[in-house]
Amino acid sequence: MSSNQSSTSAPSAAASGWATLEDRCDVAILGGGITGLTLARQLRRALPDLRIVVAERQQHPVPEAAHKVGESSVEVQAHYLREVLGLQEHLDTEQLHKFGLRMFFSHAGNTDIASRVEYGQIKPAPLPSYQLDRGRLENHLGTLVGEAGVVFLTGCRVEQVTLRPQEETHLVRLTRDGASREIAARWVVDATGRSGLLKRQLGLAKPIAHHANASWFRIAHPIDIDEWSTDEAWRSRVVNGDRRLSTNHLMGDGYWVWMIPLSSESISIGIVADATAHSFDGFNRFERALDWLREHEPQLAQEVDKHQDKVQDFRVMKDYAYGCEQVYSGDRWCLTGEAGVSIDPLYSSGGDLMAISNGLITDLIERDRCGEDIAELAVAHNQVYLVLADVWLVAYAGQYQVMGNPQVMVAKVIWDTIIYWAVPGLLFFHDKFRRLGASPQAFQNLLRTWHLHARVQQFFREWHAIDNPPAADQFADPYSLLEFIVDLHNGMAAELPDDELERQFSRNVRLLEQVSGQLVSTVIDRLAPQALADPATAAQLDAWRDEEFLTDLVSVYRDEDPANPIDPSWITLGHHDRERQEVA
Repeated sequence: MSSNQSSTSAPSAAASGWATLEDRCDVAILGGGITGLTLARQLRRALPDLRIVVAERQQHPVPEAAHKVGESSVEVQAHYLREVLGLQEHLDTEQLHKFGLRMFFSHAGNTDIASRVEYGQIKPAPLPSYQLDRGRLENHLGTLVGEAGVVFLTGCRVEQVTLRPQEETHLVRLTRDGASREIAARWVVDATGRSGLLKRQLGLAKPIAHHANASWFRIAHPIDIDEWSTDEAWRSRVVNGDRRLSTNHLMGDGYWVWMIPLSSESISIGIVADATAHSFDGFNRFERALDWLREHEPQLAQEVDKHQDKVQDFRVMKDYAYGCEQVYSGDRWCLTGEAGVSIDPLYSSGGDLMAISNGLITDLIERDRCGEDIAELAVAHNQVYLVLADVWLVAYAGQYQVMGNPQVMVAKVIWDTIIYWAVPGLLFFHDKFRRLGASPQAFQNLLRTWHLHARVQQFFREWHAIDNPPAADQFADPYSLLEFIVDLHNGMAAELPDDELERQFSRNVRLLEQVSGQLVSTVIDRLAPQALADPATAAQLDAWRDEEFLTDLVSVYRDEDPANPIDPSWITLGHHDRERQEVA
């Protein structure tokens, strides 16, 4: 296997920081990966005189390409990196602009990409997102925080954390090259990722009902999915963009495979599968993973076979999802990123949760520095963040079973996109999360969204159980067809004043209720003929008609403004007998 080492020099602070390390700081950040470094930059930009120490066990510079996963960003993380942290120049010149999420659903052995149902955009979205070479980004962040005066210690291990809530500071013991130092820090933030140092120390681990496994590798060769077919009609569907720059997902029963291009000319490839549908032993080593791809995704396997000499790494993650009982404390400690919660990579939500968490932590530290009592605020921020994590979780838990059903999964992806732009996207772009606890109406709208989202995800599973027809050779681009989805996308960056933002949030939640009612009503109507000959379908339709929560949603949908109806075509974009969409 080959490797690609960055030529970026290590930040100067890393070389001298240990020798000049002071005994006391304002914030000690444990872990200097993307989460810890972005938090350090955000804190330094908000409070330029804040004394920050970041302790990272790896040496810098880290390798490009074959470093870490979490390479695909979506709108919230992209906005955080670009606007909150001021990284637009780096993103535009050193990373790749992402051409959206693209999915290809299984068909006839997956030997012809052009015959598969394809979901994705045909032109760039107004608000950009990025494909991130994590090594390149973390090297750049390390340089920036060092230049800004943050003490960035690389090759440094955290040996012990002594929390002293009754004192002015906590104690952190560090070791580097055999030497040991103890520093006092007013705030301690755990950004150690899956190591979860403070979570283990405080017994905060929380199991969740989502069990899936992953393996991945990088290849030092750009694989272009457009070259998998010579069908000009298929290749010409994308009129203004490059499929290769999408986060391409190959979807099947109980699994998906990612293909993410990197600016270092490598490609990241990963297998993610439900633990009950696909044994982890079947893809937990490179040779096994390649055999697995030969069986399930033979076109990709052929490409990997051609370039085995350029494979850069191979890594695995078993049962990667977990929760946390508490992430912020008025006793001046916090967990951020995967040190607290890890959910699922399907929609790249880890970077979003990192961005939201870092913002809430920055708010706590800013207010504490101003002399405020932050005890109640920490409770409110903790509640907001954990509810958000649960909102995201319901999109994945139990849902891998529908991934091989194009008509249900396309509708689900559109629903998940709608709810993402309507709620967390809108609130993050408007810096609302740190003020959400002070707005009872907004927080109630968040809870309404959570409960609605959970029931709609259950509806997708029930729909899948009674309706899973074959499908092939279709193209679904909801952004070109559905105006209300585009409005939600653009609305995230509308820069609304706070009173109008509250009203827009309420309107968005009402829209979600209308759209979900439309989903239920449309599916019932479409399956009614099938129910005449199929008792299982008839029983499920009767159950839906009898459920008060669903009938209330249908009523909300039927009460919508007749002058501004919601286009129902989003529900059938993946349906097997729908005419293929050819959008110019």
